[in-house]
Amino acid sequence: MIYELSNPLTNTLITHLRDKNTQAQQFRHTIAELTKQLTYEALKDFPLIQKNIATWHGNKKFETIKEEDIVVVTVLRAGLPMLDSVMELLPNCVAGFLAMKRDENTHKSVLYYDRLPKCKNKTILLVDPMVATGGSMCDAIELIKSKGVSKIISLNIIGSPEGLKKLSSKHPDVDIYIAQIDEKLDINKYIIPGLGDAGDRSYNTQD
Repeated sequence: MIYELSNPLTNTLITHLRDKNTQAQQFRHTIAELTKQLTYEALKDFPLIQKNIATWHGNKKFETIKEEDIVVVTVLRAGLPMLDSVMELLPNCVAGFLAMKRDENTHKSVLYYDRLPKCKNKTILLVDPMVATGGSMCDAIELIKSKGVSKIISLNIIGSPEGLKKLSSKHPDVDIYIAQIDEKLDINKYIIPGLGDAGDRSYNTQD
């Protein structure tokens, strides 16, 4: 299922990201704030456990998410602000990293780095700002599924209808939480209107 956020604050933050005058620090901060919104929605029905903690007036049991059952996986490097945001909310989660590069001729992704922890029976939060063709996300999901995970939830900032259709049709068991769905892909497979290159804009590495 695809779940798109719909509130004025989300729209405002997305507009800040689209503005080419938004500087790298603010760009990363805005990505992080949108990621928190997505995480709240994605985990709103997540099961809770009872945890015994030491409070100011003795030990008490309270409901909490079992953070150790969640692995946050990012696609480098654009997904790093998203990963940091989730880890701020759930500091006891484990992080995993994948690196993929798009071939500008074939528009297909090539995996060149895989640093996934033990994922068996874990819930995976896969964070990547943009879903363009959906190719790299599908490749990442196939790799993660091979690890015997329990569930995969995708958190994305923007995406194209074409890429989301491919992703949801190839992996219908993956829930997709996205801040905003854009208009289309252009002939070069870039999202329109899009944000530009999220990795470059986050870290001032554009030409």
